[in-house]
Amino acid sequence: QVRLEESGGGSVRTGASLSLSCAASGRMFVTNAMGWFRQAPGKERQFVAAISWNGGSTDYANSVKGRFTIDRDNAKSALYLQMNSLNSEDTAVYYCAARWGSAVPSTRSEDYMYWGQGTPVTVSP
Repeated sequence: QVRLEESGGGSVRTGASLSLSCAASGRMFVTNAMGWFRQAPGKERQFVAAISWNGGSTDYANSVKGRFTIDRDNAKSALYLQMNSLNSEDTAVYYCAARWGSAVPSTRSEDYMYWGQGTPVTVSP
């Protein structure tokens, strides 16, 4: 079993940067793909970024491509999301997620078995 805990969310101004972290506990973390999703108020959860088990393959939503960077440190059982040039449309609760039994990143939330509780990000003018 994998347990996930996000941190690093907060309130920032448009154009600012934030770095999210996700601490994973439990075995098999290093062999599974991971991802970040977000859910804005009144909207469905949406894909943000995903990374393969070794970091060799990444995928991003078009809305964050070029601004966000996903990374992982398997030695620390940690997942990261560096967010730059934030705007109001990035306001959401951000969730860390882990696949089980697959090293390949996916954009589909249904492919992820484990989820954190989320960390809120608010971007204001």
